[in-house]
Amino acid sequence: MTVTGIRQDIIDLLLGMGAESHPREFAALLVEKNGIICEVNLIPGTISGNTNATLLMDMIPLGMQFAGSAHSHPNGIIAPSRADLRFFERTGKCHIIIGYPYTAGCYKCFTQSGIQQQIEVVS
Repeated sequence: MTVTGIRQDIIDLLLGMGAESHPREFAALLVEKNGIICEVNLIPGTISGNTNATLLMDMIPLGMQFAGSAHSHPNGIIAPSRADLRFFERTGKCHIIIGYPYTAGCYKCFTQSGIQQQIEVVS
């Protein structure tokens, strides 16, 4: 599975989720089809906090495949923390961080190892 893009409506949804949950973080898992991220999954039992969001990995349905994750950084720093990098290792290859103020362009995509990568936004 190689992720090459993300739908515009998914970016818009993630930015809205960041704004809606501010000042708390949100976290979700991403699904791709044909290399394009096309779905956001919220996992039951996710705990949102002021400094982190915790996905309860044992609540992920068996057999669910995900391309990566998305979460917010209410402090506006759009870079992975050490905790993010540990999480990235377990949750796919494409990770999107949404940052305050959650407007167009307030996101970045990272590889599993935390290297920023470009991702094409498609309609």
